[in-house]
Amino acid sequence: MFRRRGQDPRADTVHQGETSAPLKLQRAFPHADGRCELPLLHTAGGLVGGDRLSITAGLAPGSRALLTSVAAQKIYGSVGRCREAPAGRWARQDLHFSLEEGADLEWLPQELVLYADGLFEQHCRVNLAAGASFLGGEVVRLGRTAAGETLGSGRWRSALEIRRQRNGASEWVLVDRTELAGGCLEGEHGLAGAPVYGSLVWAAPDTLATTTLTSLLEGCRRDRAGLSGEMACGALEPGLVARYRGHSSQAARYWFTRIWARVRQVRNLADPDLPRVWPFQERPLG
Repeated sequence: MFRRRGQDPRADTVHQGETSAPLKLQRAFPHADGRCELPLLHTAGGLVGGDRLSITAGLAPGSRALLTSVAAQKIYGSVGRCREAPAGRWARQDLHFSLEEGADLEWLPQELVLYADGLFEQHCRVNLAAGASFLGGEVVRLGRTAAGETLGSGRWRSALEIRRQRNGASEWVLVDRTELAGGCLEGEHGLAGAPVYGSLVWAAPDTLATTTLTSLLEGCRRDRAGLSGEMACGALEPGLVARYRGHSSQAARYWFTRIWARVRQVRNLADPDLPRVWPFQERPLG
């Protein structure tokens, strides 16, 4: 649970939580704007078929938090690895985020690497109160391509559901379901042979003026300069959605970091302090 210490908007956000193996909370870092940066460590190093992880976070009114991971998440091969279950078993991760009025959560884990014949599904549910903001991203590499590996018979599924409480009723902001496997890995409307997929979503706290949203999207598109891969972004009511497909998880991460900075600017917040556990980051943008 994250709570703001005091009523000042810049007051530090503190956290109280507990974990069970294999997850572990690392030391929290306070940011200049009072945001609490909390890295999560998966001590087992990766998931095998049948493993389950669950992460739940609640943010009290006005609190600000950045959740990230210490290292890339690895999902090991499952299909054809066990006589009892030759079709393989799914590894699963469930995320539940609940944000009260005026709360602000940035969920930006490091990339996920799905090994050949691995099966992984993730379900993320986000509940937003009035004035709450959620920024969430994911970058996935399908197969250890540096070793010449492909996904094979593996599959990756992701479901993101965002709801907002408004005038006493719960409204859908976004329902986004994606599955990567088989023919869609090569199809033009899928990954077109690219091994890296990324998605970034921002559910804004309030409706954005048309000029503000247009300027934000134009800036995000300019930020693609110098990066490999195909990148696109569009409007979410209210907020934005960005997608990446290509061969470089680093390029995806750089673009999403640039968008993150632009979202902060639109909200008149300080530029992001990049997590200390992140490797290979760009120099600050000029």
